[in-house]
Amino acid sequence: MGSTSAQNPEYNGSARVGRRDLIKRSAALGLISVPTMSFLSACASGGGGGNGDKAKEGKKTAKNPLAVNDTAQMEFVLFDGGFGKEYAEDAVKIYETNFPKVTVKFAATQKIQSTLQPRFNQGTPPDLIDNSGAEQMDMGVLVGKDQLADLTPLLDAPSYDDPSKKVRDTLRPGIVEMGQFDGEKVWILYYAYTVYGVWYSQKALDSLDEQYPETWDQMLAVCEKAKKKGMAGWTYAGKYPYYLPFSLYPMIGKVGGVEVLDAIDNLEPNAWKHPAVKACFEAYYELYKKGYVLKGTPGLDHIQSQTAWAQGKALFIPNGSWVENESANVIPKDFDLAVSAPTGIDSSDKMPFGTIWASGGEPFIVPAKAKNTAGGMEQLRIMLSEASSRNFTGKVKSLTAYNGGTDGITLTPGLKSGVAALDKAGQNVVNPRLQDWYVQLQKEKIGVSGLGEMMAGRLTPAEAIKKIQGFADEAAKDTSIKHYKHQ
Repeated sequence: MGSTSAQNPEYNGSARVGRRDLIKRSAALGLISVPTMSFLSACASGGGGGNGDKAKEGKKTAKNPLAVNDTAQMEFVLFDGGFGKEYAEDAVKIYETNFPKVTVKFAATQKIQSTLQPRFNQGTPPDLIDNSGAEQMDMGVLVGKDQLADLTPLLDAPSYDDPSKKVRDTLRPGIVEMGQFDGEKVWILYYAYTVYGVWYSQKALDSLDEQYPETWDQMLAVCEKAKKKGMAGWTYAGKYPYYLPFSLYPMIGKVGGVEVLDAIDNLEPNAWKHPAVKACFEAYYELYKKGYVLKGTPGLDHIQSQTAWAQGKALFIPNGSWVENESANVIPKDFDLAVSAPTGIDSSDKMPFGTIWASGGEPFIVPAKAKNTAGGMEQLRIMLSEASSRNFTGKVKSLTAYNGGTDGITLTPGLKSGVAALDKAGQNVVNPRLQDWYVQLQKEKIGVSGLGEMMAGRLTPAEAIKKIQGFADEAAKDTSIKHYKHQ
């Protein structure tokens, strides 16, 4: 899986522009950060004395604009998820070629938080981290506790391919803003570009003689037709129900307007009690009540639900564009993978059909106390080259933050569909921040304790909304965490 980003700009007065411009006819894939414990309490205490000196600054040259020490070791820890590790290993080889006296210490793991929390606490973190997956570290906490290095030197450095352009000038719209929290500093570089939505087999939909439903009545009709043919309408990652927002949140935005999502992100009182939230919760609950959810779904993890879906046991699944690569071994060749923006309620929705969630994903960070911060940033500069971006897209079926890198690549069905979905969305792209600003709230509380319980039939929509609003209110009053707001 990828990673539900951990972005976080206050958008510095350009919130709407940053969010809406964010995609501009590019597309697909990213990451999904999954569960998350309450962690980082120790790791982000600010502390630890670090054993080992910082690498001395190297000689700044045209080919080494960040003044990397050409004899200092660089350590890179990657999340080993839906994108695999080959693309990163390829980029590491380029680093080692450019700095032949150095051997990069590279590791890939799914246990980011449990592996790295002790090292943050000791002041000895790696130089570059792909902070993604089920154990994604809480970005808001890391930033709030001054644990991350400002990536502005990287963004202002000459790009890898064209010295006349800064790195920041080669990135897709919105990527820089997504890495900000308060002010101009940039703490995170989102490497992948993700389209979130409802994924399905066009072949399966065609077999029902149906088109993708635009209203909820149409959705229920399609699910009923699928049910009669022995196929469930929906499945999802029941053990990680925070996958549900990938289609539910943009649906809320479509029905009630982007201001409803902003209010939720801002932890405003009664934000979850908005009529649009109520309508969308009741719509999803109807899938459960009418028996349109694949039996046993609450007990499935992301891989199991994706496999059942790929096997034709369910028609629709909420997910991010990493699913094409993550499920490549189980998706049939004639599956004709497609993604759509969420179905709305009806013509009274505030935003048009096609409103979708898309954003940068797979968050890379350079710890403030890393020994070789320049080396970590240089590795990112290499990864943001055209060649490395093309390599990533070709291997994992996803675009990168680099605005290009697709020449000569035949787009896969999912990636092609993602590009089309973004094209249809135009300016109607939303980018909820809750999962980045308040990871534990989003995953454990809203996801598992709220949405997960509702979709399993253990809470009514009204009970789920009341419970989730309570969780949001608790977070708003919690003085131990830093709060963020759209500007």
